[in-house]
Amino acid sequence: MFLVNPAASSVTPRTRVVIQKALAADHEVVLAETIRRDHATRITREAAEKSFDAIVVLGGDGTLNEAANGLIGSETALAVLPGGSTNVFARTLGLPDDPVEATGILLETIENHAPKRIGLGCVNGRYFLFHAGMGFDAAVVAEVEKRGRLKRYASHALFVYAAVDTWLRHYDRKKPAFRIRHDDGSVVPNSKFAICLNTDPYTYLGSKSLNLSPDADLSRGLVAISINSLRVNRMLNLVSGAIRGSTAFHKHSYIDYKADVSNFRVEGHRPFPYQVDGDYLGEVTSLDFRYTPDVLKLVTPNPTLVGLPEHENHA
Repeated sequence: MFLVNPAASSVTPRTRVVIQKALAADHEVVLAETIRRDHATRITREAAEKSFDAIVVLGGDGTLNEAANGLIGSETALAVLPGGSTNVFARTLGLPDDPVEATGILLETIENHAPKRIGLGCVNGRYFLFHAGMGFDAAVVAEVEKRGRLKRYASHALFVYAAVDTWLRHYDRKKPAFRIRHDDGSVVPNSKFAICLNTDPYTYLGSKSLNLSPDADLSRGLVAISINSLRVNRMLNLVSGAIRGSTAFHKHSYIDYKADVSNFRVEGHRPFPYQVDGDYLGEVTSLDFRYTPDVLKLVTPNPTLVGLPEHENHA
């Protein structure tokens, strides 16, 4: 199945036709389109029930997340093409940002390499491919989604603007939003901003990756990072360090860092926002996280095809 989100930032009619022809050269292909929120989950769930071999998804990270949630525990593999504004998961796998170029790599991979089973994080029943964010992070995503039409034309600039605007006007920087209870008994009593990583980088700013954890990998458990300060100098240091690939910020007293996490619970001091794979899901008073190994079949590009040394391919 070739599943397309026609509203995604990088999807054009020409791109869709070129990719469909390439896929159909050696494979029987059924075209499907998403038309509303959560539609991709229903489409992929039904495709898995009909025993499709693979779902090739052309869309943004939100469409990929929905598609993955429909394939959980099935024998149908997810194959990724970059069609959004940032394409975090596709780029994490090493795919180029051009969807036509990525299609050539994908087809060679399907022909010569079996899909791999990967583990995913899950929060309140929703699985995520690369991360979930709580507090300030999610508030920024909410502001971006209010200006969704601009993402196609100025996505990265829009995220920077939204981050500054949220910090100034749309988020309480003074009061902690929640506490975190880990399954080892430890408690982070106060947090204003937390990220749960399934992969690294956390995101991209243009060509620059924001790397928060060398421990976040599809073959390992989750990484939980809690931040209890939104002071401007500390946030700028965190971002500049992430761009440089430095993890020195892990040692700061206002940051709690845990790797290979299997379960934890987030309890709100008040309702707080959260997002999953860049998709804003509203406000809640609690969240339950867990790591589930081997839950999704994924077509993972051979590192030699995408120009990466073996250790840099997170799958």
